[in-house]
Amino acid sequence: MPPYNPFKINPNFLHPTLKASVMSTQVAVAAGVAGLGIYAFYLRRNASGSATGAALATNMDASDLKPGKLPLSGFGFHSLRLHSTELINHNTKKLRFELPDPSQPSGMGLTSALLTISFPKGRWLPVLRPYTPTNDLNEPGFVELMVKLYPGGKQSTHLHSLQPGDTLTVAPIPELKWTPNKHPHVAMIAGGAGITPMYQLVRGILTNPADSTRITLVWGVNTDEDIFLRDQLAELEQNYPGRLKTVYVVAQPSAQSPYQKGFVTRQVLEQAGISAAAEKSKGTKVLLCGPPAMEKALKGTKGWVGGGKKGVLQELGYTLDQIYSF
Repeated sequence: MPPYNPFKINPNFLHPTLKASVMSTQVAVAAGVAGLGIYAFYLRRNASGSATGAALATNMDASDLKPGKLPLSGFGFHSLRLHSTELINHNTKKLRFELPDPSQPSGMGLTSALLTISFPKGRWLPVLRPYTPTNDLNEPGFVELMVKLYPGGKQSTHLHSLQPGDTLTVAPIPELKWTPNKHPHVAMIAGGAGITPMYQLVRGILTNPADSTRITLVWGVNTDEDIFLRDQLAELEQNYPGRLKTVYVVAQPSAQSPYQKGFVTRQVLEQAGISAAAEKSKGTKVLLCGPPAMEKALKGTKGWVGGGKKGVLQELGYTLDQIYSF
């Protein structure tokens, strides 16, 4: 295997028809440099891509890893082959991709995502969307994505059309750098498919013997079927009593639904115990991931010369530096 080159671009990243493009060389070079620059800036908080660094980030024993670079541990574009697909509910598919080395994990750290890059049929420019892996980051040989199909969604439609054997170009992107026990309590608020980074972090925290962080998770969805990680979360809640509390809010529940009807509101958060005024510790971290309207209502808006509107979380006593949006 040739030595790892972080600046080598996977040829699958380039659309075949671009060779015939009338785009000037100068524009093409500028676009490429700008794209790489943005990607490098996004990776500014990335931890070491070594085997030891990956072990620290994923609770894995470094002795189980081969020395050197892991496939998705650092800067670069990669082509992954689709191994299998599974329809989870009416609009969500699980896509299982093969890693280059079947004996090694991806090397991704907690809360990391994959930037998926594709050229759907008829498009000259690439479509880029981030997705957070939902399988165990320590699992060797594979990485899994849960993809919700959105009406008119360019990337989700393309990903749902993939068949085993097809390939997808991806690039790892880090998010929040998690430090065990930095916060005694983390409050996670997810909307729809925004659950995936939360689920990755929930499992990473609970399966790490050195991390005693307590977790409260509020997940708002449209229908009962949209709670596609219900069983996995229930198992974690059972296996780690007192560490994880889950609250589901359903906008359109079924007639026999066991879940409360509505949306993620101040009342729902207070009932779940997410309120700075009610907490003894000032060290709580609040994580958000969901539709823009939900995040706007919870975080508030910025305005000219302090003319913004406070969000629900600020009304509950949390400061902006306690809140992080994926």
